[in-house]
Amino acid sequence: MFGLFGGKSFEPAKDIPDLSGKVIIVTGGNTGLGKESVLQLAKHNPSQIYLAARTESKATSAIEEIKSQVPNAKVEFLSLDLTDFDSVKSAAETFKQKEQRLDILVNNAGVMAMPYSKTKQGYEIQFGTNHMGHALFTKLLLPTLLKTAEEPNADVRIVTLSSEGHNLAPRSCGVIYDQAAAETFGPWGRYGSAKLANILYSRGLTAHYPSLTCVAVHPGVIKTELYNSTERDNALIRYGLAAVGNIFMASVPQGTKNQLWAATAAKEEVRKAYFFTTPVGSASQGSGFAKDQKGVDKLWEWTEEELKKHGY
Repeated sequence: MFGLFGGKSFEPAKDIPDLSGKVIIVTGGNTGLGKESVLQLAKHNPSQIYLAARTESKATSAIEEIKSQVPNAKVEFLSLDLTDFDSVKSAAETFKQKEQRLDILVNNAGVMAMPYSKTKQGYEIQFGTNHMGHALFTKLLLPTLLKTAEEPNADVRIVTLSSEGHNLAPRSCGVIYDQAAAETFGPWGRYGSAKLANILYSRGLTAHYPSLTCVAVHPGVIKTELYNSTERDNALIRYGLAAVGNIFMASVPQGTKNQLWAATAAKEEVRKAYFFTTPVGSASQGSGFAKDQKGVDKLWEWTEEELKKHGY
């Protein structure tokens, strides 16, 4: 259907190629888009999928449900709390003790429009979860990703979920670097900042590691658990979603197609842009902030300095 409206025609069941021998990590794989991604990828015979999530009981339940549909699925829980660098480090070390390769990393996990709070290392919760946690996780996995990319016919991907919501980033600054002042921007401004950072950091990865295919994607407006906090705290959103959500919001299986396409479609197609929005595979340059090469460089340098402060 999407091919009729300018996007790519993509149906996971038939268009995801055979994934034999590939090792995959999906963060936030216990629910929503992450869980659906694991399910669809598992149907195509990867060597191993690691479902990275914070809560083991929820991850175990998700794995059981996936295996009820794909009995031979090779899916394993990987404990990961993106709000805590110690947990991120432990997750990366656990993975590297078990695997010698990593072909696809889907940085899927995220939070949206959360009330102001901080991660263990002092970052605003949305920026810390959506950007900093994933940036550290990716950095710690880079040696394995780059080693895999050296192999014959390698095709290594890093797919990061961003959002058209990056357009909500504050016009005064784009990315909110002053974490102490982040509370003043409101939940949606902070969300926009974090999602903008996802795009800029993905562009930075492409510039620094050309052997990897790194892209950011917008899944569409999907009714997932991301809306739980906004529904709880905002009556207008709560009743609005109840009234029209099923009309204007796509299903989780539909929303997952963009990240699955980015993770598995022909490399030459995926490398044509740094940000893809809906319909599936529709190239977009994003906002003015997202297009700014100086912004890419600034975020990369700032993130590296922050990680160094914490010993990474």
